[in-house]
Amino acid sequence: MRLMLKVSLPIEPRNSMMKAGTFRPIMGRILAAIKAEAAYLTTVDGQRAGIIVVNVDDDDKVPSIAEPLFQAFKASVDISVAMTAEDLQAADDDIAQAAKIYSDPKPTL
Repeated sequence: MRLMLKVSLPIEPRNSMMKAGTFRPIMGRILAAIKAEAAYLTTVDGQRAGIIVVNVDDDDKVPSIAEPLFQAFKASVDISVAMTAEDLQAADDDIAQAAKIYSDPKPTL
């Protein structure tokens, strides 16, 4: 299952870590440990942030992905399931079935 993590990094401890030269090596170790497929730096609500994409085999691995970010950076982490176009195509039948069962009936006049 592919997950997208939106990671917001508070000003502290990040600024202190940048000055001390520890941010980059720690983030590098975390990205390697969680086997990030991709990592993008951005801002969210005016705060330094990153979008990290990981692939996990089991739901019980989620804490081991988020916890290093909580501990090392006091980060806020939002986790969403992410799908590729191929994943979405593979779900076509399930989506159609759900739409058939749960969609609003057409109004009658």
